[in-house]
Amino acid sequence: MRNEFTAIFEQDDDWYVAYCAEIPGANGQGRTIEECRQNLAEAIALIFEDRREDALRGVPPNAVRETVVVGV
Repeated sequence: MRNEFTAIFEQDDDWYVAYCAEIPGANGQGRTIEECRQNLAEAIALIFEDRREDALRGVPPNAVRETVVVGV
């Protein structure tokens, strides 16, 4: 599955900093835009992983769990 998000890049002296407008708290930085983009992507993945784990903590053991694919 492929997800697309908006990355906003700004240059701060020798560094690039980025954030994702759709995901509060997702930030990245790097000496190049590519390094910054990769750090931002990792931050987004970590946020989703944490939110998924947190959301599933309260699921009853007898509940039916399935994977739903959105977009292709």
